[in-house]
Amino acid sequence: MNREDLRAPREQLLPTLALAVLAAAAWAGWLGWDQHRDEHPDGSSTGPYEAWQVLGLVVTLLPALYWAATRRTTGTAVTGLTAGLTGAAFYDWSDDASGLYMVGVIMVLAGTAGATAAGASVIRAVTDWRQGHLRPPAPPSFPHGTR
Repeated sequence: MNREDLRAPREQLLPTLALAVLAAAAWAGWLGWDQHRDEHPDGSSTGPYEAWQVLGLVVTLLPALYWAATRRTTGTAVTGLTAGLTGAAFYDWSDDASGLYMVGVIMVLAGTAGATAAGASVIRAVTDWRQGHLRPPAPPSFPHGTR
């Protein structure tokens, strides 16, 4: 194993940690302060988050996802953003006495991993296409006399 093989994971560690910290801070800014459920006259409750808060969180993290995806570090984007949001959800919800918060944390983990992987893949494909790195597949070639 040469020195360059060992350097690659270290070079990805700092951006991954930065994305995780950014994601956790974004969670705190958009969702962390809202801890009460809204009680409705019919006895039902919703919340604690409103749709605009979750949308704000997503919009805040899109530039970070774009940054990581255009630098061909899809794994860094998925790992960092997923770790940050999952850690923040775990911390934010861990005081739930029912123990069901872990179901929500696992859903955050799965949803964030899937959404960031899909988003990074789309961003990367569009960026590659715009830069001319993606070319349409060549038509099949047939030997002479066969068709």
